[in-house]
Amino acid sequence: MTGVLLSAGATMPDGRPTPTGLEVPRWVTLKSSQVRARQGPGLDYRILWEYRAAGLPVQVIAETREWRKICDPDGAVAWIHRTVASGRRSVFNRSDEPVPIRSGRSETASVRALLSPRALVSLDECEDGWCRVRARKLRGWVQQRAVFGAQERALCNAARPAGTGRAS
Repeated sequence: MTGVLLSAGATMPDGRPTPTGLEVPRWVTLKSSQVRARQGPGLDYRILWEYRAAGLPVQVIAETREWRKICDPDGAVAWIHRTVASGRRSVFNRSDEPVPIRSGRSETASVRALLSPRALVSLDECEDGWCRVRARKLRGWVQQRAVFGAQERALCNAARPAGTGRAS
């Protein structure tokens, strides 16, 4: 018997294989400071808004060969073209409070810096509820639950239509 083996996570929420063979949901970042969010997977679909934050983490919740349906930090759903998404990882402080960047994976580890509200920082890896982050020469750890861009579960329902959930 011959067949193609796909990784366990390489299926869309409806069970179909992903066109890329990559996991859905998965995290990507926006490559540019001008990324158009569309109502559907194609240039003929209406532009809903424009993202203006290069490096912003978004979660891919469904995909076609050329387009990615994403969930953003405001919980909004939209479609973006694959060429404006990067596999680089970052996390985003979507809260109104600074998030401590600690020297180790512990609440008692010393605070090296504070991640300001609405700020981005590069993500290396997450383990045991902590994520190792970096910004210029700074390296440290943040609690995984305190930042957007490190969750393992889907944050938006892939069946939701694009354009819904955007905070004003």
